[in-house]
Amino acid sequence: MKPLLNLLFLCTHNSARSILGEIIANTRSEGKFKAFSAGSTPSGNVNKFAYRIASEFGYPQNHLSSKSWDEFTKHDAPKIDLVITVCDSAAKEVCPIWPSSPGNVHWGFSDPSREGNDDKETYAAFASVAKELERRMSKIARANINNLSSKDLISLFNEVKNK
Repeated sequence: MKPLLNLLFLCTHNSARSILGEIIANTRSEGKFKAFSAGSTPSGNVNKFAYRIASEFGYPQNHLSSKSWDEFTKHDAPKIDLVITVCDSAAKEVCPIWPSSPGNVHWGFSDPSREGNDDKETYAAFASVAKELERRMSKIARANINNLSSKDLISLFNEVKNK
């Protein structure tokens, strides 16, 4: 079954929150979405805690990479239906012009890589972000998204953020 909608999760460095968004959306979407992730100034590396969360939560890790949002501005890039910013700094940046003119929503999460005084606390912060992303994507996957307008899709994604 072909995914109905393409999602692009954005954060500045594309090393943690957006990576988690991508893998969780792809796994929890029940075939309704194909998710991607990118960053405005990608670090070039996926955070070790994002890998650990992926492994321990049972998510695939084989295609994880930190990449620029410029990859999604090319004419042969996947047609993005919805851009989801997951960090406040990326939400404030001027985004490129996406060929598909997607909708935008903001799901702000604090940077888990800057949380905690030790690895245990940092891991807990990553796990918290992952669990909230799982909650949101599971709710969205259960919704009837067939034939939703861009406005209604944005409303749905905003609604699950606020519950």
